[in-house]
Parts: sequence; C-alpha cells; structure tokens
Amino acid sequence: MSTIPRLKSILLILSLITIKLQAQDTTISLQQVSLKYLERVSATANSIEQQFDKKSEKVLRAFAKQEAKLKKKLSKIDSTAAAPIFANTETRYKALEQKSGNLPFKQYIPRLDSVATSLKYLQQNPQLLSQAKEVKEKLTGAISKVKGLQDQFQKAEEIRKFLKERKQFLKDQLSKFGFAKHFKRINKQVYYYSQQIKEYKELLNDPKKIEKKALELLSKTKWFQEFFKKNSMLASLFRMSGDPADPNYLASLAGLQTRTQVNNIIQQQISSGGPSAQQQFQQNMQAAQSQLQQLKNKVLNFGGGSSDDIMPEGFKPNSQKTKSFLQRLEYGANIQTGRSTSFFPVTTDLGLSVGYKLNDKSVIGVGASYKLGLGRGWNRIKFSNEGLGIRTFIDWKIKGNLWISGGYEQNYKTAFSDFNQLRDKNAWQQSGLIGLSKSIPVKTKFFKKTKLQLLWDFLSYQQIPRTQPVVFRIGYNF
Repeated sequence: MSTIPRLKSILLILSLITIKLQAQDTTISLQQVSLKYLERVSATANSIEQQFDKKSEKVLRAFAKQEAKLKKKLSKIDSTAAAPIFANTETRYKALEQKSGNLPFKQYIPRLDSVATSLKYLQQNPQLLSQAKEVKEKLTGAISKVKGLQDQFQKAEEIRKFLKERKQFLKDQLSKFGFAKHFKRINKQVYYYSQQIKEYKELLNDPKKIEKKALELLSKTKWFQEFFKKNSMLASLFRMSGDPADPNYLASLAGLQTRTQVNNIIQQQISSGGPSAQQQFQQNMQAAQSQLQQLKNKVLNFGGGSSDDIMPEGFKPNSQKTKSFLQRLEYGANIQTGRSTSFFPVTTDLGLSVGYKLNDKSVIGVGASYKLGLGRGWNRIKFSNEGLGIRTFIDWKIKGNLWISGGYEQNYKTAFSDFNQLRDKNAWQQSGLIGLSKSIPVKTKFFKKTKLQLLWDFLSYQQIPRTQPVVFRIGYNF
C-alpha cells in the first residue's frame, strides 16, 4: 500500500519539473528572439507612422486647396454667401494637421492590439527578457513607436471624419451654384484617403517571421493568455471568458440567463405559435445572423474608412494610388533567342526591366539587355559579346491576362571586347515594337507570373543589316 502514495509523489515531482523546464525553455527562446522582435516592431511602426503623417498632411493641403478654389469662385458670384461658408477654414486645417500626442485610441486593429499588449506584458514581466541595457532601451523605444502609430491612426480617423462632414456641408451649401465638377475631385480625395487607412491596416496584418515567432511563444504561456484577456483592447470591447473563481467575472454574469433557460423559452414560444412558427423562427434567425455579420464587419473595419464611404458615382478607383512608389514597381527578366545569319551567330538576349504601375491596367518602364553569342551551330559553339540594348516599354491591359505591349529600343548589335566601342553612335540601331503579351500566373518562390510576348519590330526594315521583324520573348516578373 505504501508503494502507491510514493509513486504518486514521484509523478507529481516529475510533472512539476516538466512544467518548470517548459517555462524555462519558453523564457530562453523568448530571450533569443526578443531583441529582433523589438527592433522589427519599432521599424515597422516607425515606417508606417512616417508614411501616414505625410499622407495626412498631403490630403489636408489638397482639400484646403480645393476649398480655396471654391471660395474664390463663389466670391465672384456672391461674396456675401461665401464669407460664412468658408469662415476659419485655414485655422481648422492647421489644427488638424498639427494635432498629435496622447490621442484616445478608439480603433480595434487586431495585429496592432496583439503587439501593443505583448509589449505591455513584457514591460510588466522583465524577467522574460535579457537583462542587457540595450534590450530595455529597445522595449521602451518599441512601446513609444507603437503609441505613436496608434496616435496616427486616431488622427487619421478624425481627419477622415472631418473631411467627410466638410464635404457634405459644402455640397449642401454650394449645390445650387453649379459646382458639381469640384465635388467630384473632393469625393476622390476623401475616398482615396479612406482606402489609404485601410492599406496601412493591411500592412500591419502581414507580420514578419520574427514577429510571428515571438507572439507564438508568448501565446503558449498561460500567464500571457490571462493578461491578454484582461488588458487587450479586444477585452475592453467584449467581455472575454475569465476564471470562474474570479469575483469580477462572476459579478459580470450576475442576472444573466443560462443557455438552457434561453432554449426553453424559445421552444415554448415556437410551440405556442402554431405550425408556421418554426418557419418564421428560421427566417428571423437568418435575418439576425445577417445583421450580426454586418455588425462584425463594422467592428473589423472600425475606423478603417471603408464601411461607410460611398464611392463617387461613375468613378473607377485606381488601387495603385494608395501604394507607395516602391510598392508600385514591378521587376522582370526576359529571354529572347535569335537564329544565326550571315552576319550574326546564334544569340540569346538576356534582359532586365523595372516597370511602374500607373494604374491597374497600364505599366510603363525601362530596361537593359545583353546579347550573348553562342556560335554558329552545335559543332561551332563559341561564347561572345554580341551587343547591348537599352529599352523602354508600355503595357496596357485589354482583358483578363491579355495585354497590348509597345516599346522603343536602342541596340548595339556589333560584337565588342571593350566598352569604349559602345561610344560609336552610328553602331546603335533603333527598334520600334508593338504586339501582344499574355500573362500566366505562377506560384514559385521567386516569380509571380510568366509573360509571353509576340512583337513586331516595324523599324527592322530600316536596319542594316536587316534583322528579323518578328520577336518572341519569354519574361518573368518577380
């Protein structure tokens, strides 16, 4: 009989040792990623905050410029009516532009909430981090950057609301003066700014590997889970399930009906309603679920500016407009092979390009190519420098994955051994290309899509020696 209690004691000790070792492993792992995590959070928050600040200032200046035009135009028609409508406008815009610091954050952004709560947890549990002074400074800096980003989101939401209200006010006051075309521009500014806010939120929802690792390690600990339930913004929006022994949790449930009681009441009402009551109940339930989904979408988009901003009539938005310059760049590589002639050996053109997306249907860009000579046949293979090329191009989408492509190129089609030879302008030949491109989406580690091009060089007939007029290229975008 004495063996069983002893065995229970050994198992209990082993369990406690296992739990302690797991906690130590989590702490060690977290210390390993903590510095990189804090650096990544600071860099991401700082980058978005700076972009946000520039966009906010830009939209306010643009909106104020439109108001100034409206005021000037209305003053020529009716100066008495213009004075009260545009009173103190400059002061309002400057106040909004300079507004920052300690703004009450009222938006729920899932990833930002998780990051802010994790930093708060690490601040209150310094034993989880390395004791190096550098780590503590990084933590303080990360908290400051995240707070600054929250301020920018809240400032942007206040600007968005102001612009929307101001737009409606001007429309009500000036509609009788025939200023419709001015309101189209204002509508676009408000719409694009709202989409910009949404774009920045989506950037936050694309965490890097190190951020995922740190949050995963924290989420595995019971202490962080409890901390998140009590201190996250999600917890302030909705009462999250807590410890049944917690007096505050029990007090929050006082007077609420249980699920069983609610089900009994529903069944009684259906039974007393007659044969059509069940069908009516199902219809009402579907309507309630639809309204609940709408409410859920509003909560997720709270402050995003996408739930209640109406797209201007007849306006087709350009999704590229809310992206930064670098995000609108598209990098590519292509290959083109030419058969041997009496003047040229077998050649392969290797090209690199960078394109800028003007909108969702058109891309302009520049590129360069290198012409590699391969010899005159399988039994006469010889590598040589057969030329270089400078390219410009434009692609315009027709439908689906089909594009019209055009371009102008300057090609040096003479073998060279020294770059000084390239200075001879007479050795460069012009090419004017026009044709069709077909994009094929591919999912690989490096490439996003494959592009097949069939082009006609309408300047090839002027070249001496004449080159082939039909060009076929295979390209890859990454």
